[in-house]
Amino acid sequence: MKKLKKSLVKLIIRPREANSNKGSYGHALIIAGNKGRMGAAVIAARACLRAGCGLLTLDVPSDERNILQTAIPEAMLIMRENMENDLNSFSAVGVGPGIGTGKDSEQMLIRVLAKCTKPLVLDADALNIIALNKSLLTKIPKGTIITPHPKEFDRLFGNHKDTKERMDTAVKKAKEYNLIIVLKGHRTLITYKGATFLNYTGNAGLAKGGSGDALTGIITSFLTQGYEPFNAAKLGVYIHGLAADEALQNQSMESMLITDVIECLGKAFKHILNN
Repeated sequence: MKKLKKSLVKLIIRPREANSNKGSYGHALIIAGNKGRMGAAVIAARACLRAGCGLLTLDVPSDERNILQTAIPEAMLIMRENMENDLNSFSAVGVGPGIGTGKDSEQMLIRVLAKCTKPLVLDADALNIIALNKSLLTKIPKGTIITPHPKEFDRLFGNHKDTKERMDTAVKKAKEYNLIIVLKGHRTLITYKGATFLNYTGNAGLAKGGSGDALTGIITSFLTQGYEPFNAAKLGVYIHGLAADEALQNQSMESMLITDVIECLGKAFKHILNN
């Protein structure tokens, strides 16, 4: 198990080209939110855009669309009820924050798993739906990134007595299912095909609702920009934690909100690229 170091991240990250345009950085699709849970969609969207994707479309329930059109004017919308949307017209897809675990969400996720051929991130309720129907584990496309917190991980793969046992299982299951597993925690683990990294950026200010939604948006953004999935996961985890460390300049760990962290993503990028 290796420490995820700044020196490695500097080798992964690609500076933005001066002569580029929005088409140079891909078009992300994030499927997020449901009635009473649109904050998750807003957080994931803001983080995705701040992480540098060229374009972002959000898939949301039509009754909730006004929230997003007001909160994220930079994003485009498609309505969840339109099941004929072409997933593969996007550069990468993120699914899960705030979608709920009802039948409609389950059917939507089954369609995504069956039809999506683009890089994919699964988080939150997408993982909870799979935990309720374990047969879906084998339907997840190879090379997909899943980002469970410890409780979501245990719902998927059984209860564990401690963090070490959970990490050992993550390495095994990533190999078994050919997935990239981002096991979130005090020291987030990223593992794929036996290669395993432990992240040391971040602080306890992230121990609040919404932090995982932001990470989903960030990783989806890096996939959209063309980063190889394992590198997108490593870069996303590192910069998410680094932005939280930057946020401590103006907040305490008690007062920090995930929106503060998202607003510090620019400082995190500068810290990596300019030092």
